[in-house]
Amino acid sequence: MNKTIAILAGDGIGPEVMQEALKVLDCVAEKFGHIFNYHHALIGGAAWDVHGNHFPDETKQVCESSDAILLGSVGGPPEKQMDEKWNGCEIASVLCLRKHFDFNINLRPSKVYPSLSKLCFLRSDIAKQGLDILTVRELSRGIYFGEHKTEKIKGQIIAHDVMEYDEKTIEAIANTAFKAAQSRSQKVTSVDKANVLECSKLWREVVTRVAMNYPNCMLEHMLIDNCAAQLVRQPYSFDVIVTSNMFGDILSDEIAVLAGSIGMSPSASLNSSGFGMYEPSGGSAPDIAEKGIANPIAQILSAAMMLKYSFEMHTEYNAIVAAIEKVLEEGARTADIGNANFISTTKMGKLIVQKI
Repeated sequence: MNKTIAILAGDGIGPEVMQEALKVLDCVAEKFGHIFNYHHALIGGAAWDVHGNHFPDETKQVCESSDAILLGSVGGPPEKQMDEKWNGCEIASVLCLRKHFDFNINLRPSKVYPSLSKLCFLRSDIAKQGLDILTVRELSRGIYFGEHKTEKIKGQIIAHDVMEYDEKTIEAIANTAFKAAQSRSQKVTSVDKANVLECSKLWREVVTRVAMNYPNCMLEHMLIDNCAAQLVRQPYSFDVIVTSNMFGDILSDEIAVLAGSIGMSPSASLNSSGFGMYEPSGGSAPDIAEKGIANPIAQILSAAMMLKYSFEMHTEYNAIVAAIEKVLEEGARTADIGNANFISTTKMGKLIVQKI
C-alpha cells in the first residue's frame, strides 16, 4: 500500500518524538510491504519563525494533498505566552487545523499497562483492577467554537463564551461511541451537565435516542462532576465515555494522568469522510526539549492509530502495540515513567523498532 502522510513535527519535544515515530513507520513499511511518503511542513511556533503565521497556506496545502496528518505537539513556554510568537499559538494552529478539516470526532484511548501498574496514582487495590478507557470527544462544536466576546458595560468588563450544539452533531458522535463500544465491553457512559445546561439536556435526549439502535450496548448517563469523581474511585467501571468538547478535553487529561503518564496517551481526530489527524495528547514540554528524555510512546501510538483508522492496517497497528507492551514488560523506561535508570528518547524508539 502506498500512502502519503503530512508530517507536522511542531514545537518543543515534537521533532524529537516525531523522529522516533517515523522510524517505527519505516520499520512497519519494510516488514509489511508498504510505502509511506512523508511530506514535512511547519506549524505552531516553528511555522511562525519562517512564515510569521502559525498555520501557513503551505502547510494547509501539504495536509490537503495527504492521506492523513501526523502531528506533533504545539506551543511554547508558559512564561512566554504573551510573546508574539506564542500568543494564541494553539488556537491559530491546532484549532484552525480542526476547523479547516471539520474534524468532529476525537478518540483518546488510555490504559494502565500491567508492567506500569505501580505508576498509577490510585491506591493499589483500585489500580490492580485495571483501566482501559476510550474517550470519544465531540471536537467541532461547543464552547470552544462558539462566539467569544468581552465588552464593557456600565464600567464593568463582561465576558461571553457561547456553547451551542445541534442534533446532527450529537448523533454523529454518539454513533461513533456506540460502534466503538461494540468491539469493546459494550458499555457507553454519556457525560453531560443536564441538570443545568440546555445543551446537555439536548445531548442526553439525542444520545438516548441513538442508543436504541444499539440494543447490545448498555448506556448510562452521568453528570460531569460525578464522572470526574468516579474516575478516581472506580475507573475500572468505565469502557467508552462520550462527551462534549470541553468536558472531553478535561476528562481525557484526568484519565491519562491516572494511567501514569500523559506521555503514553495518543489521540485521533476524524471527520465525516474518514480523513484523520493523529497527535499525542500531551503538550510540547519545552522544559525538556532537546534533552533527549521525552517519552516517544504517545507519538508512536498516534502513528499506530493512523494505520488503524485511516489506512485500515489492523495487523500493523497490533504489531506496534505488542512491541510497546513487550518493551515495557522488559523494563524499558523513559524519565516520565521510570527511575534513575531511565533511557533516552532514541533508545526507546530503537527498542520498539527491534521488537516489531
